[in-house]
Amino acid sequence: MSLPFTGLSVLDRAQSRLGTPEAETLQRVVERARQAERLGYRRFWVAEHHGVPGIAGSVPAVLAAAVASRTTAIRIGTGGIMLPNHQPLVVAEQAATLNALFSGRFDLGIGRSLGFTQAVRTVLRAGREEADRFEQDIAELLAFLGGTAPVTARPQDGGRTPVFVLATGQGLDIAARAGLAVVLGGPALFRNGNAALERYRTAFRPSPWWEEPHVTVSVNVAVAATTAQARQLLLPEARALAVSRTRGYFPPLEAAGDEPLSAREEGYVAESLATAVYGTPGEVSRQLIDLQARTGAAELLVAGGAFDLEGQAASDELLAELAAA
Repeated sequence: MSLPFTGLSVLDRAQSRLGTPEAETLQRVVERARQAERLGYRRFWVAEHHGVPGIAGSVPAVLAAAVASRTTAIRIGTGGIMLPNHQPLVVAEQAATLNALFSGRFDLGIGRSLGFTQAVRTVLRAGREEADRFEQDIAELLAFLGGTAPVTARPQDGGRTPVFVLATGQGLDIAARAGLAVVLGGPALFRNGNAALERYRTAFRPSPWWEEPHVTVSVNVAVAATTAQARQLLLPEARALAVSRTRGYFPPLEAAGDEPLSAREEGYVAESLATAVYGTPGEVSRQLIDLQARTGAAELLVAGGAFDLEGQAASDELLAELAAA
């Protein structure tokens, strides 16, 4: 079987591991991107997390530059830069600079998530008011990228940088009005993704960035020789996410396996695994074919971090082989 998506990409959150310097974690992100390029992946994106124990990736524009400098063809992007934390002009300047430096292969993914904890939100000086400005900030960002703002952002981008919105619910409506591509993932994709995406497609207004709706689905994916092995690749992160939602910290992946979980946290683990795609190559292929049929998505963005780095590398390779079949 082959995969029905026109593009296969990776989102790496730069999750750290016990006993490993965070500098080494960041270097591993770069090496994974180099492998993704060799395997034929279309895009490699990095994320923004501030003050989160267990995650080393805090400045996606800088990490994207490092990845781009060590690759030659794969598109590099952010999944995403959180607009409530930044001035739209600064984000536009960063995007335009990266796109100019790296031969037009930079993707700007943006989101509206706030800091992980109240303490982080306080030092970022970003709260609900900033999140509520998301649509206005997008409009300003696009004006800077398109060269129509009162102040000229330099280097001038001319609207060449593709812009994606990491969206759920209201974000899909905002993206449709702005004429931008969307990335939809997490439980929302499985709960009401079809209806939300249909609303996005119906309301979409063509823009200089995208002439028609463009949907990317983002899911945790693991491929292995057996279903049990694939599930084990996803389990440490699922447990870490469960802990983060209830206790306010993200434990390193190997430590997550030793955390005794409450019934509520076990429920979060079950939810995380239920909204993931994992199994043997044949099982994963069938799940992804079904996912694409339900959503009509053009591209697949593979998320999920594994404690087992060799297993993760093998999973990336097996998935690429499915896409190339």
